[in-house]
Amino acid sequence: MTVASRRAKRVHGGSDRALYVEILIEAPLDTVWELTQEPASHVRWDARFTSILPERSREDGAEEFRYELALGIHTIHGTGVSLGSSEGRGGERTSALAFDTTDPLSPLGAGRGYWRYIPTPEGVRFLTGYDYAPGWGAIGRVLDPLITRRFVWWLTARSFDRLRLWAEDGIRPEHTTWWRSLLPGRRPRPRARRCLSRPPSRNGRTIMQNAPDLLAVIAP
Repeated sequence: MTVASRRAKRVHGGSDRALYVEILIEAPLDTVWELTQEPASHVRWDARFTSILPERSREDGAEEFRYELALGIHTIHGTGVSLGSSEGRGGERTSALAFDTTDPLSPLGAGRGYWRYIPTPEGVRFLTGYDYAPGWGAIGRVLDPLITRRFVWWLTARSFDRLRLWAEDGIRPEHTTWWRSLLPGRRPRPRARRCLSRPPSRNGRTIMQNAPDLLAVIAP
């Protein structure tokens, strides 16, 4: 065990609590990149957001934005910064994100994460790793490992499968909302279980230690 992995084990209590979601998308890399990097397309498949509003471009190429998540009786507001790169070995692309909110009703506080786009003969391995500080104070810290973190993983994974259906089959995300999935009959239904919850190879590093260098640029 390396020094880094021993340190990670102490910090995480022997388990890596960061979220990891991976799905294989049988579509061109450019298609997956466009559907995930364009804010107007991103919010259509990702149930974690209802709007992403670009604010300004920074000198380092990062994009600052505001986001919203409408919950019916309340809308959560937050801010973030993202930075994408199309450079990498074997055509791999990466994107990094940092976000925060002062909304006391948000179950998630400040966080950061990344996306990787890894081309393979079978398609694009699209994956994310991210972590966050729980919201809701002391209650949130108790609920996070029991309920919140599990639900956030499920929501992310289900959203990834909505993206897959759109990129592979042209099925618009509006046709795979949760309430449409409850309707009877044969229809496309996104499934969180199609996603991996842990990296295929751990290499002695935590999920966030495997983040691209881009993340250190926007969230040092």
